[in-house]
Amino acid sequence: MTSPRTTALAFALDLVLVIAFAALGRASHQEAVLGAGGLGLVETAWPFAVALAVAWLVTLAFRKPLAPVRTGLPVWVITVAGGMLLRAVSGQGTAIAFIIVASVTLLLFLVGWRVIATLIARARAASRARAA
Repeated sequence: MTSPRTTALAFALDLVLVIAFAALGRASHQEAVLGAGGLGLVETAWPFAVALAVAWLVTLAFRKPLAPVRTGLPVWVITVAGGMLLRAVSGQGTAIAFIIVASVTLLLFLVGWRVIATLIARARAASRARAA
């Protein structure tokens, strides 16, 4: 069973990575991270942050938050699809190039850290088994 602390940290990391994705996107287009009125990053990130929260609820990610396939992949798919849908209904752009970049970047971010965490956990377990 995953501890509440681990679950909270996993969600927080996902959220930080979604915000980092939005900040990187703004910076790559030479847009100020804060933008006009100081809300540029919020405007860019909110659709994906909301979709991430929905993804966590729909997939029951809190049950196995570190699992790359069981949790990471569905959270990624829902975050990208939901984020794009929310961007579209709020009048923000959803160009094909953006969808591709967002999909690849969020795949690396949301699934990638879980793969790394799983590999580290397996290496530690193997090391403990050899030491015993």
